[in-house]
Amino acid sequence: MDMKHLVLVDGHHLMHRAYWAIPRTLKSKAGDPTNVSFGVASMLLAIFANEEPDAIVMCFDEAGDTFRHEEFVEYKAGRSETPDDFYVQIPTVLSMIDAFALPEVSDAKYEADDFLGSYAKAGEAAGMRVTVVTGDKDAFQLASDKVRIAIPHKGYNQAEYLGPAEIEIKLGIRPDQVAAFKGLSGDSSDNLKGVDGIGPKTASTLLQKYQTLEGIYEHLDKIRPSIREKLERDREQAFFCQRMAELVTDISLPLSLEEVSVSGVDPRPVLDFFQEQNFTLLTKRLMRLMESDFGKKYFDTEGISQSGDQNKFEENEKESSQLSLF
Repeated sequence: MDMKHLVLVDGHHLMHRAYWAIPRTLKSKAGDPTNVSFGVASMLLAIFANEEPDAIVMCFDEAGDTFRHEEFVEYKAGRSETPDDFYVQIPTVLSMIDAFALPEVSDAKYEADDFLGSYAKAGEAAGMRVTVVTGDKDAFQLASDKVRIAIPHKGYNQAEYLGPAEIEIKLGIRPDQVAAFKGLSGDSSDNLKGVDGIGPKTASTLLQKYQTLEGIYEHLDKIRPSIREKLERDREQAFFCQRMAELVTDISLPLSLEEVSVSGVDPRPVLDFFQEQNFTLLTKRLMRLMESDFGKKYFDTEGISQSGDQNKFEENEKESSQLSLF
């Protein structure tokens, strides 16, 4: 019997990727910006087609301070501000996710990454294979024989898949060393400085030799003076940044693995949403997906006339040529 496939999606990563990848000139019939919802919907259709999930969870950050912000006021400070026309689209994206009937989770105390981690571990323990869709390197620490990280490229048509071996090739470290790696080399996207003057190459070399941050500090006398001085100076910062980078993987799941299984979803709300937003290209793709074996399982297509519904939509040539990769 095939292993059940659990797909975990970093919702904010998809939204940010869509915002910067899709032309901001894309608008609904009412003149509202739709590049984020178009890009997210397009990637979701590709995720369905490529991954064929038995269960799926959309994980989101909530506004406000998580436990990491409480420990470190400057956590994620200094990130470049996303323009206002991104934020005004978030309610539309969330209503589209509701139309797809996708299970979603968030909590003010935790980040989306912590839910990715907790569901990944729960899925793994339940004997499922797990795909984590994100661009955040923190999630690399989740990779295992059953858990792989999928980084979207070209929408989701050329996703990059990373298991433990691929992460070792990419960073020179194992998944269980990712937090220590960030403790040493820092992470500018989270405003974590790490050890000043130690970059990724030195960090991976030290971890290859001494395995852990603790192991490195236990062998300071064997490390050359120029690096030793930096490690001694920023010792507290190194361990603090490691702790900030460690994902929580034991959150009590707000939705059980059974509750995030999906099948028999009514496609009409999605079709209505696409029509309302003038997403003719995505309507055609959804219709094609509904004709596949996976589409017939995921969607309840009874009473949906494939040819009749499809003929209601006319191809928008400009949309097709601009957005063919999505």
